[in-house]
Amino acid sequence: MHKYHIDFMGNRKIMFGISLFLIVVSIGALAVRGLKFGVEFEGGTVINVVKAGDVTIEQMRAAFEQAGLKAPEVQESTVNGVRGFIIRTAVTSAPDANAAATKVAAITKLSSGDFQVTTIGPDWGKNIRDRALMALAVSILAILLYVSLRFEYKMSVTAIIALVHDILITLGIYALVGWQVTPNVVAALLAILGYSLYDTIVVFHRIKENSQGLVKQSFMGMANESINEVLVRSINTTLTSLIPVIVLLIFGGSTLKDYALALTIGLTCGAYSSIGVAAPIYALWKETEPKYKALAKKYANAS
Repeated sequence: MHKYHIDFMGNRKIMFGISLFLIVVSIGALAVRGLKFGVEFEGGTVINVVKAGDVTIEQMRAAFEQAGLKAPEVQESTVNGVRGFIIRTAVTSAPDANAAATKVAAITKLSSGDFQVTTIGPDWGKNIRDRALMALAVSILAILLYVSLRFEYKMSVTAIIALVHDILITLGIYALVGWQVTPNVVAALLAILGYSLYDTIVVFHRIKENSQGLVKQSFMGMANESINEVLVRSINTTLTSLIPVIVLLIFGGSTLKDYALALTIGLTCGAYSSIGVAAPIYALWKETEPKYKALAKKYANAS
C-alpha cells in the first residue's frame, strides 16, 4: 500500500490552468519574439577564439566591426580554464570570414592560429533544419504507433498531447530568453521526448493494471490511486536525471549550456505533464465510455 494520497484528479483544473498559462505564454513568445536559430540552421560563420588574453567583449566586437563584419554576436567562453570567445556572424563566404579573422587577430594583437573559423552555407543550413524537423516528426509518429500497439490509441493521443506540451513550453522559454536553437537543442528535444514518454508510460502502465476488473470504483479514482502508487518512482527518476543536467548547465562550457537548458526545462515539464496533463485527460476521455460513465455516476465520491 502506498503511503501517499494526493488528489491529483480532484485538482486537475488547477493543473490544466497552469499548463494553459504556460502554453499561452510560450505561444505568445514564439509569435512575438520568435526562435533565434543558430548559424548551423540559418547559415553563417562561427569563429572560436581559443585564447583571448586580456581582450574584452567590447574590444572584440569593435575589432570585428572594424574588419567589416557587421553586428557580430560575441560570447565569452572558458575551456579548460582558458578564456576565449565564440563569435557568430551572418557571413556565408569562407574567404571573407577568414580574411576578417586575420584582420581581427592583427587588431587585437592575438595569434591568428587561435582563430578557428567555421563557415556554413545557407543551403546546407536549410538542409540541416529540415532534417531536424523531420527527425522530430518521425519520432512523434513512432511514439504514437508504439503506444497505440502497446496500450491503446487513447493513451497514445494523450501521450502525444503531453509531449507537445513539453516541447512547446521548452521552445517558448527559448524564445522568451532569446537563446539560440542549435543542433544541441534539437538533440535535447529528442531526448525530452524519450524522458517524457517514459514518465507517462509508467503512469499509464499502472492505470492499465489497476483497471483490470474495475467494478467498485470510478475510473478517475482508480487513476488517481495509480498516480500515487508510482509517484515516488517518478520523482526519483526525474531527480536522478535532473541533477547531472543541472550540474552541466551550471559548470558546462558554452557549447553545452544550450543542450543542458533545454533538457532541464523538458525534464521538469515531462515529470509534470505525465501527472498533470496526460493522466487527467486520459481519465476524462475513458469516463465517456458507457462502462466507466456508469461507474463514475455510482462511485464518483468514493475516492
